[in-house]
Amino acid sequence: MSACPCGSGRLLEQCCGRYHAGEAAPDAEALMRSRYSAYVFGLEDYLRATWHPSTRPAALDLHTPPLPQWRGLEVKAHHPQDATHATVEFVARYKLNGRAFRLHETSRFEKVDGRWLYVDGVQHE
Repeated sequence: MSACPCGSGRLLEQCCGRYHAGEAAPDAEALMRSRYSAYVFGLEDYLRATWHPSTRPAALDLHTPPLPQWRGLEVKAHHPQDATHATVEFVARYKLNGRAFRLHETSRFEKVDGRWLYVDGVQHE
């Protein structure tokens, strides 16, 4: 058993692994963490399945080099707006070709048919 890469401090099987296996994430933050973990593991099908159909890309191309090395996730804020809308602000750190980067984004989520979906995000400098 290994620690979940989302930074929750829990084991993968007790955290994002169960959402990757099909269980619905209980809130937007849990979905966002599971999507980060899906990027770490290259789970393109999961990422597409949890992306709102109105903004979902046709393909993600996660396996074409150069591949990022994901280094960590920090959730800065989770703001439920109502029963079906929320935002999550986070910083994801990664390396690409040995160079360090950080993605700071506020993502929008919508709950559709009982499942949270990623809609889009605004990146911060």
